[in-house]
Amino acid sequence: MNVLLWHVHGSWTTAFVHGRHTCYVPVTPERGPYGRGRADTYPWPESVVEVKPDDLADLDVDVLVLQRPEEWELARRWLGRRPGRDVPVVYVEHNTPRGDVPTTRHPMADRDDVVLVHVTHFNELFWDAGGTETVVIEHGIPDPGHRYTGELERLAVAVNEPVRRGRVTGTDLLPRFAAVAPLDVYGMGVAALPGHLRLHDPELELSVVDDPPQERMHAEIARRRAYLHPLRWTSLGLSLLEAMSLGMPVLALATTEAVEAVPPDAGVLSTRVEVLVEAARWLLAEPADARRLGNRAREVAQARYGLDRFLADWDLLLHRLCGMPLPAGATKSGARDAER
Repeated sequence: MNVLLWHVHGSWTTAFVHGRHTCYVPVTPERGPYGRGRADTYPWPESVVEVKPDDLADLDVDVLVLQRPEEWELARRWLGRRPGRDVPVVYVEHNTPRGDVPTTRHPMADRDDVVLVHVTHFNELFWDAGGTETVVIEHGIPDPGHRYTGELERLAVAVNEPVRRGRVTGTDLLPRFAAVAPLDVYGMGVAALPGHLRLHDPELELSVVDDPPQERMHAEIARRRAYLHPLRWTSLGLSLLEAMSLGMPVLALATTEAVEAVPPDAGVLSTRVEVLVEAARWLLAEPADARRLGNRAREVAQARYGLDRFLADWDLLLHRLCGMPLPAGATKSGARDAER
Protein backbone atom coordinates (compact mmCIF):
# COMPACT_ATOMS: atom_id res chain seq x y z
CA MET A 1 0.00 0.00 0.00
CA ASN A 2 0.99 3.66 -0.22
CA VAL A 3 1.86 5.30 3.09
CA LEU A 4 2.43 9.02 3.65
CA LEU A 5 4.58 9.97 6.61
CA TRP A 6 6.94 12.77 7.57
CA HIS A 7 10.61 12.15 8.27
CA VAL A 8 10.74 12.95 11.98
CA HIS A 9 12.75 10.30 13.83
CA GLY A 10 15.50 8.83 11.67
CA SER A 11 16.06 5.55 13.50
CA TRP A 12 12.38 4.67 13.89
CA THR A 13 11.62 5.63 10.30
CA THR A 14 14.53 3.51 9.08
CA ALA A 15 12.88 0.46 10.61
CA PHE A 16 9.40 1.38 9.36
CA VAL A 17 10.38 1.99 5.72
CA HIS A 18 11.98 -1.45 5.46
CA GLY A 19 8.48 -2.94 5.18
CA ARG A 20 6.69 -4.03 2.04
CA HIS A 21 4.97 -0.67 1.41
CA THR A 22 5.77 2.40 -0.67
CA CYS A 23 6.45 5.28 1.71
CA TYR A 24 6.05 8.87 0.53
CA VAL A 25 7.93 11.50 2.53
CA PRO A 26 7.30 15.24 1.95
CA VAL A 27 10.28 17.30 0.84
CA THR A 28 10.63 21.09 0.67
CA PRO A 29 13.49 23.15 -0.83
CA GLU A 30 14.91 24.06 2.58
CA ARG A 31 14.41 20.50 3.91
CA GLY A 32 12.99 21.89 7.13
CA PRO A 33 11.16 19.97 9.88
CA TYR A 34 8.08 19.39 7.68
CA GLY A 35 9.97 18.56 4.49
CA ARG A 36 13.17 16.72 5.30
CA GLY A 37 12.69 14.15 2.57
CA ARG A 38 14.89 11.07 2.53
CA ALA A 39 17.58 10.60 5.17
CA ASP A 40 21.22 10.98 4.21
CA THR A 41 22.70 9.32 7.31
CA TYR A 42 20.52 6.18 7.37
CA PRO A 43 20.22 3.37 4.78
CA TRP A 44 16.74 3.75 3.30
CA PRO A 45 15.42 1.52 0.49
CA GLU A 46 14.28 2.79 -2.92
CA SER A 47 10.64 2.30 -1.85
CA VAL A 48 10.93 5.60 0.04
CA VAL A 49 9.89 8.33 -2.41
CA GLU A 50 10.22 12.06 -1.89
CA VAL A 51 7.17 14.11 -2.85
CA LYS A 52 6.69 17.89 -2.99
CA PRO A 53 3.70 19.37 -1.11
CA ASP A 54 2.18 20.67 -4.36
CA ASP A 55 2.12 17.14 -5.76
CA LEU A 56 0.41 15.49 -2.81
CA ALA A 57 -3.12 16.26 -4.02
CA ASP A 58 -2.61 13.92 -6.97
CA LEU A 59 -1.06 11.16 -4.88
CA ASP A 60 -2.82 7.87 -4.22
CA VAL A 61 -2.49 7.51 -0.44
CA ASP A 62 -3.94 4.52 1.41
CA VAL A 63 -3.03 5.55 4.96
CA LEU A 64 -1.44 8.44 6.86
CA VAL A 65 1.14 7.85 9.58
CA LEU A 66 1.29 11.07 11.62
CA GLN A 67 3.74 11.82 14.45
CA ARG A 68 3.07 15.46 15.42
CA PRO A 69 -0.30 17.16 16.06
CA GLU A 70 0.31 19.83 13.42
CA GLU A 71 0.72 17.19 10.72
CA TRP A 72 -3.05 16.64 10.83
CA GLU A 73 -3.72 20.08 9.36
CA LEU A 74 -0.78 19.81 6.97
CA ALA A 75 -2.13 16.54 5.62
CA ARG A 76 -5.61 18.02 5.17
CA ARG A 77 -4.26 21.05 3.34
CA TRP A 78 -1.64 19.33 1.19
CA LEU A 79 -3.73 16.27 0.29
CA GLY A 80 -7.04 18.09 -0.07
CA ARG A 81 -8.63 15.23 1.89
CA ARG A 82 -9.92 14.86 5.44
CA PRO A 83 -7.61 12.77 7.60
CA GLY A 84 -9.51 10.09 9.46
CA ARG A 85 -12.52 10.42 7.14
CA ASP A 86 -11.25 10.30 3.57
CA VAL A 87 -8.05 8.45 4.43
CA PRO A 88 -7.28 6.32 7.54
CA VAL A 89 -4.89 7.76 10.11
CA VAL A 90 -2.40 6.23 12.51
CA TYR A 91 -0.75 8.57 14.99
CA VAL A 92 2.58 7.35 16.40
CA GLU A 93 3.56 8.64 19.84
CA HIS A 94 7.31 8.38 20.33
CA ASN A 95 7.63 10.37 23.53
CA THR A 96 6.79 10.24 27.18
CA PRO A 97 4.31 12.86 28.42
CA ARG A 98 5.44 16.23 29.73
CA GLY A 99 4.11 18.43 32.50
CA ASP A 100 1.79 16.88 35.09
CA VAL A 101 2.61 13.38 33.91
CA PRO A 102 -0.06 11.23 35.61
CA THR A 103 -2.86 13.35 34.13
CA THR A 104 -1.34 14.50 30.84
CA ARG A 105 -3.92 14.28 28.06
CA HIS A 106 -2.71 13.15 24.69
CA PRO A 107 -3.38 15.47 21.69
CA MET A 108 -5.31 12.62 20.04
CA ALA A 109 -7.42 11.82 23.13
CA ASP A 110 -11.13 10.98 22.75
CA ARG A 111 -11.18 10.72 18.96
CA ASP A 112 -12.84 8.12 16.75
CA ASP A 113 -10.98 9.02 13.55
CA VAL A 114 -7.48 7.84 14.48
CA VAL A 115 -5.62 4.89 15.97
CA LEU A 116 -2.97 5.97 18.47
CA VAL A 117 0.14 3.78 18.34
CA HIS A 118 2.54 3.84 21.29
CA VAL A 119 6.07 2.54 20.83
CA THR A 120 6.27 1.26 24.43
CA HIS A 121 3.86 -0.02 27.05
CA PHE A 122 5.24 2.65 29.38
CA ASN A 123 3.95 5.34 27.01
CA GLU A 124 0.50 3.81 26.86
CA LEU A 125 0.40 3.57 30.64
CA PHE A 126 1.32 7.20 31.26
CA TRP A 127 -0.53 9.03 28.48
CA ASP A 128 -4.24 9.69 29.03
CA ALA A 129 -5.82 8.94 25.65
CA GLY A 130 -9.42 8.88 26.82
CA GLY A 131 -11.57 6.79 24.48
CA THR A 132 -9.19 6.79 21.53
CA GLU A 133 -8.26 3.32 20.29
CA THR A 134 -4.67 2.63 21.33
CA VAL A 135 -2.22 -0.02 20.17
CA VAL A 136 1.33 -0.79 21.32
CA ILE A 137 3.79 -1.72 18.60
CA GLU A 138 7.17 -2.00 20.23
CA HIS A 139 10.29 -0.82 18.48
CA GLY A 140 12.06 -2.89 15.89
CA ILE A 141 15.54 -2.24 14.55
CA PRO A 142 17.54 -3.54 11.59
CA ASP A 143 20.24 -5.88 12.85
CA PRO A 144 23.55 -3.95 12.88
CA GLY A 145 25.44 -7.20 13.38
CA HIS A 146 27.40 -8.55 16.34
CA ARG A 147 30.30 -6.11 16.13
CA TYR A 148 31.37 -5.68 19.73
CA THR A 149 35.08 -5.85 20.48
CA GLY A 150 35.24 -3.72 23.66
CA GLU A 151 38.93 -3.20 22.97
CA LEU A 152 38.90 0.42 24.16
CA GLU A 153 38.56 1.09 27.89
CA ARG A 154 36.10 3.86 27.23
CA LEU A 155 32.34 4.37 27.59
CA ALA A 156 30.07 5.23 24.65
CA VAL A 157 26.96 7.43 24.78
CA ALA A 158 24.59 8.22 21.91
CA VAL A 159 22.19 11.10 22.50
CA ASN A 160 20.68 13.93 20.50
CA GLU A 161 20.75 17.54 21.72
CA PRO A 162 22.09 16.85 25.22
CA VAL A 163 22.70 20.55 25.93
CA ARG A 164 19.17 21.68 25.11
CA ARG A 165 17.51 18.68 26.78
CA GLY A 166 19.71 18.76 29.87
CA ARG A 167 18.35 16.76 32.78
CA VAL A 168 15.95 14.85 30.52
CA THR A 169 18.93 13.15 28.86
CA GLY A 170 20.96 12.92 32.07
CA THR A 171 23.55 15.32 30.69
CA ASP A 172 24.39 16.49 34.20
CA LEU A 173 25.39 12.92 35.15
CA LEU A 174 28.10 12.55 32.52
CA PRO A 175 30.97 14.04 34.58
CA ARG A 176 30.46 11.35 37.24
CA PHE A 177 31.16 8.68 34.63
CA ALA A 178 33.99 10.66 33.03
CA ALA A 179 35.75 10.34 36.39
CA VAL A 180 35.81 6.56 35.84
CA ALA A 181 36.63 6.32 32.13
CA PRO A 182 36.85 8.53 29.04
CA LEU A 183 33.44 9.21 27.48
CA ASP A 184 32.75 9.32 23.74
CA VAL A 185 29.43 11.00 22.97
CA TYR A 186 27.76 10.63 19.56
CA GLY A 187 24.67 12.37 18.20
CA MET A 188 23.11 15.55 16.91
CA GLY A 189 23.92 18.75 18.75
CA VAL A 190 26.77 17.34 20.85
CA ALA A 191 29.47 19.77 19.67
CA ALA A 192 28.71 22.23 22.47
CA LEU A 193 28.65 19.57 25.18
CA PRO A 194 32.25 19.90 26.49
CA GLY A 195 31.88 23.65 26.94
CA HIS A 196 28.47 23.21 28.52
CA LEU A 197 29.74 20.75 31.12
CA ARG A 198 32.89 22.82 31.83
CA LEU A 199 35.08 19.87 32.68
CA HIS A 200 37.98 21.77 34.22
CA ASP A 201 39.65 18.71 35.68
CA PRO A 202 42.26 17.66 33.08
CA GLU A 203 41.79 14.03 34.12
CA LEU A 204 38.16 14.07 32.96
CA GLU A 205 38.06 13.20 29.26
CA LEU A 206 34.97 13.66 27.09
CA SER A 207 35.04 13.66 23.31
CA VAL A 208 32.14 14.26 20.92
CA VAL A 209 31.25 13.23 17.36
CA ASP A 210 28.47 15.40 15.97
CA ASP A 211 25.78 13.72 13.84
CA PRO A 212 27.83 10.80 12.46
CA PRO A 213 26.44 8.42 9.82
CA GLN A 214 24.78 5.48 11.54
CA GLU A 215 27.17 2.89 10.08
CA ARG A 216 30.21 4.77 11.31
CA MET A 217 28.69 5.33 14.74
CA HIS A 218 27.90 1.63 15.17
CA ALA A 219 31.45 0.66 14.20
CA GLU A 220 32.98 3.09 16.67
CA ILE A 221 30.61 2.47 19.57
CA ALA A 222 31.21 -1.28 19.34
CA ARG A 223 34.91 -0.73 20.11
CA ARG A 224 34.10 0.83 23.49
CA ARG A 225 33.92 -1.36 26.59
CA ALA A 226 30.33 -0.51 27.52
CA TYR A 227 27.37 1.61 26.50
CA LEU A 228 26.01 4.24 28.89
CA HIS A 229 22.35 5.25 28.75
CA PRO A 230 21.88 8.03 31.34
CA LEU A 231 18.48 9.30 30.12
CA ARG A 232 16.03 10.06 32.90
CA TRP A 233 12.82 10.51 30.92
CA THR A 234 12.53 8.97 27.49
CA SER A 235 10.22 6.48 25.88
CA LEU A 236 12.95 3.97 25.02
CA GLY A 237 16.05 5.17 23.24
CA LEU A 238 16.66 3.26 20.04
CA SER A 239 20.37 3.83 20.57
CA LEU A 240 20.11 1.58 23.64
CA LEU A 241 18.59 -1.23 21.56
CA GLU A 242 21.16 -0.72 18.83
CA ALA A 243 24.01 -0.96 21.34
CA MET A 244 22.53 -4.16 22.74
CA SER A 245 22.21 -5.60 19.24
CA LEU A 246 25.86 -4.76 18.61
CA GLY A 247 26.65 -7.08 21.53
CA MET A 248 27.48 -4.38 24.07
CA PRO A 249 26.93 -4.52 27.82
CA VAL A 250 24.80 -1.56 28.88
CA LEU A 251 24.54 0.72 31.90
CA ALA A 252 21.21 2.53 32.22
CA LEU A 253 18.99 4.38 34.64
CA ALA A 254 16.16 2.11 35.77
CA THR A 255 13.50 4.47 34.44
CA THR A 256 10.68 4.30 31.89
CA GLU A 257 10.81 1.28 29.52
CA ALA A 258 14.49 0.45 30.09
CA VAL A 259 13.52 -1.83 32.96
CA GLU A 260 11.59 -4.00 30.49
CA ALA A 261 14.23 -3.95 27.76
CA VAL A 262 17.34 -4.85 29.76
CA PRO A 263 17.32 -8.00 31.92
CA PRO A 264 19.83 -8.31 34.80
CA ASP A 265 22.14 -10.60 32.81
CA ALA A 266 22.45 -8.14 29.91
CA GLY A 267 23.52 -5.01 31.77
CA VAL A 268 23.20 -3.02 34.95
CA LEU A 269 20.16 -0.84 35.71
CA SER A 270 19.66 1.28 38.78
CA THR A 271 18.20 4.57 39.96
CA ARG A 272 21.33 4.99 42.09
CA VAL A 273 23.98 6.61 39.97
CA GLU A 274 26.76 5.34 42.20
CA VAL A 275 25.70 1.77 41.40
CA LEU A 276 26.13 2.47 37.69
CA VAL A 277 29.47 4.17 38.29
CA GLU A 278 30.73 1.11 40.17
CA ALA A 279 29.37 -1.12 37.40
CA ALA A 280 31.35 0.89 34.87
CA ARG A 281 34.51 0.29 36.92
CA TRP A 282 33.73 -3.43 37.03
CA LEU A 283 33.22 -3.76 33.26
CA LEU A 284 36.36 -1.79 32.54
CA ALA A 285 38.36 -4.13 34.77
CA GLU A 286 36.70 -7.36 33.61
CA PRO A 287 36.44 -7.55 29.80
CA ALA A 288 35.28 -11.18 29.92
CA ASP A 289 32.29 -10.20 32.05
CA ALA A 290 31.57 -7.31 29.72
CA ARG A 291 31.52 -9.67 26.75
CA ARG A 292 29.26 -12.12 28.58
CA LEU A 293 26.70 -9.41 29.34
CA GLY A 294 26.97 -8.08 25.82
CA ASN A 295 26.28 -11.46 24.27
CA ARG A 296 23.12 -11.75 26.34
CA ALA A 297 22.13 -8.17 25.48
CA ARG A 298 22.28 -8.94 21.78
CA GLU A 299 20.27 -12.12 22.23
CA VAL A 300 17.53 -10.27 24.12
CA ALA A 301 17.38 -7.29 21.77
CA GLN A 302 17.14 -9.41 18.64
CA ALA A 303 14.45 -11.63 20.14
CA ARG A 304 12.17 -8.82 21.33
CA TYR A 305 13.03 -5.90 19.07
CA GLY A 306 13.86 -7.61 15.80
CA LEU A 307 12.79 -6.00 12.54
CA ASP A 308 10.61 -8.91 11.35
CA ARG A 309 8.35 -8.76 14.42
CA PHE A 310 8.07 -4.97 14.16
CA LEU A 311 7.10 -5.03 10.47
CA ALA A 312 4.63 -7.89 11.02
CA ASP A 313 2.88 -5.87 13.73
CA TRP A 314 2.65 -2.86 11.45
CA ASP A 315 1.40 -4.89 8.50
CA LEU A 316 -1.41 -6.31 10.59
CA LEU A 317 -2.53 -2.90 11.82
CA LEU A 318 -2.29 -1.07 8.48
CA HIS A 319 -4.10 -3.77 6.55
CA ARG A 320 -6.88 -3.87 9.14
CA LEU A 321 -7.36 -0.10 8.99
CA CYS A 322 -7.45 -0.07 5.21
CA GLY A 323 -9.70 -3.11 4.95
CA MET A 324 -7.09 -5.03 3.00
CA PRO A 325 -6.22 -8.70 3.50
CA LEU A 326 -2.70 -9.54 4.49
CA PRO A 327 -0.67 -10.51 1.41
CA ALA A 328 0.39 -14.10 0.89
CA GLY A 329 3.42 -14.93 2.97
CA ALA A 330 2.79 -12.20 5.56
CA THR A 331 3.10 -13.38 9.15
CA LYS A 332 0.99 -12.60 12.18
CA SER A 333 3.61 -13.81 14.62
CA GLY A 334 4.51 -11.30 17.29
CA ALA A 335 1.60 -9.05 16.35
CA ARG A 336 -0.42 -9.63 19.52
CA ASP A 337 -0.65 -5.95 20.45
CA ALA A 338 -1.87 -4.84 17.03
CA GLU A 339 -4.71 -7.39 17.27
CA ARG A 340 -6.27 -5.82 20.35
